Amino acid sequence: MKKTALIYSFNTINTAKAAKMIHEAFGDFPIDEINAETLTKDSFVPYENLILGVPTWFDGELPNYWDEFVPELEEMDLTGKKAAIFGLGDQKEYPENFCDGVGIMAKILIERGAELAGETQSEEYAYIHSLALYKGRFYGLLLDEENQSSLSNDRIKDWVKELKKAFI
Repeated sequence: MKKTALIYSFNTINTAKAAKMIHEAFGDFPIDEINAETLTKDSFVPYENLILGVPTWFDGELPNYWDEFVPELEEMDLTGKKAAIFGLGDQKEYPENFCDGVGIMAKILIERGAELAGETQSEEYAYIHSLALYKGRFYGLLLDEENQSSLSNDRIKDWVKELKKAFI
């Protein structure tokens, strides 16, 4: 089985909650959890499969801990790695940049040679613009705990089913 990492900030409430649900949905599939706030190249590179928790902060920005890791990430060759991104946002309060963090991270990973897994449908959301949208689908799993928390559990379970196929 390929080595898989679930990388997110252990200090965020909603992202950490979603990450725990994702980990649980994988069942016996071995996954290492890594705190994004202490992430280094050495803790990132050994993994073939990467699941990144990337919430959107403020008006469409990456959280500080991801933003600080981007320069290292931009120096890496990610060819041969599969990456899946989940992100949290608020489509009612921030409809102009809903889950932009997912789109920002996806583009960086693609530019570095990673293969993205886990695209999702863009229906059932009400937003104006999102950098996470590409050719009518989202680059990853988008969750809105403020407005659609009742949908998160099913969205996560469906997403993980697809990731299991992609990660084997």
